[in-house]
Amino acid sequence: MKTARFEFNLFGVNTYIVWDPDTLEAAIVDPGMQSPEECRELDSFITSHKLKPVHLINTHLHIDHTLGDDHVERQYGLSLEAAPADSFLGESRDGQARMFHLDFGELKPLRIGRELADGDTIKIGNGTLEVIAVPGHSPGSVALFSPADRFVITGDALFRGSIGRTDLPGGDGDTLRRAIRSRLLTLPADTTVLPGHGPSTMIATERSSNPWI
Repeated sequence: MKTARFEFNLFGVNTYIVWDPDTLEAAIVDPGMQSPEECRELDSFITSHKLKPVHLINTHLHIDHTLGDDHVERQYGLSLEAAPADSFLGESRDGQARMFHLDFGELKPLRIGRELADGDTIKIGNGTLEVIAVPGHSPGSVALFSPADRFVITGDALFRGSIGRTDLPGGDGDTLRRAIRSRLLTLPADTTVLPGHGPSTMIATERSSNPWI
């Protein structure tokens, strides 16, 4: 499968499109579009590559990763796929905005259409993403691993040289570090890490040099 990365909104969220080049079926992961211009950028890429979005997936439901969910739902007729442990975050996006003293206008609560669980598989044409539970940044944080293409989308669990913050509602540092060590660092060393913010890295690099784990 192929991937494309976009950096959206004032938080610098990495939004990913993952697609099968044979069938052109695609998944949109963590849509962070904040403005009409950012929505057009995403739509233009999908149109120019003749992609067929079939999944809307959130690694977790913090507000910065969900600002574009409404657009994707309307534009492509998709329902949200996320872990149910994060439902309370999807239902309280206005409260999250107030916590950061931000005004994004009216944010409707998000309802999960498909509840993701550890070990689930998500089909994208001929490709597959495996769901890996990595709680700690949020209770329902998940990573999305492609065994065939050796990449993992980690949301805000694991970054290059860092890990996700754990001071937001439902966060827990010990839980996050355990999940990273047991569920992510055990992936093949040559797996590319595609995080929710910042540049990519490799599992081998984080095993050997990440000071937080």
